[in-house]
Amino acid sequence: MRLLVDAQLPPALARWLTAQGHDAQHVFDVALSESADAVVWEHAIQSSAVIVTKDEDFAVRSQLHTGGPPVVWVRYGNVRRAELLERFAVVWPSIVEALDGGESLIEIV
Repeated sequence: MRLLVDAQLPPALARWLTAQGHDAQHVFDVALSESADAVVWEHAIQSSAVIVTKDEDFAVRSQLHTGGPPVVWVRYGNVRRAELLERFAVVWPSIVEALDGGESLIEIV
């Protein structure tokens, strides 16, 4: 699975996802860290990537536009990187299952 981690989340999350066997990049890795949401959205479409984000705008966009990339919307408050990765370790299998099942928006709370 190809994943694009948005700027509000740490690059360590992209590295963790890569360690889980996925093709994950952070927006910093592809020179999109300061790009508008529309540019990140289009990059995800062109690269067939799932957007992993804390930005509600992507969640809204995914509901308004058919044919866009799937979005994993992380609704955690501010947490330390280690805690974020621990939480992802718990929920990631169900996220993969939902994405494989065709879900276009997955909300993690």
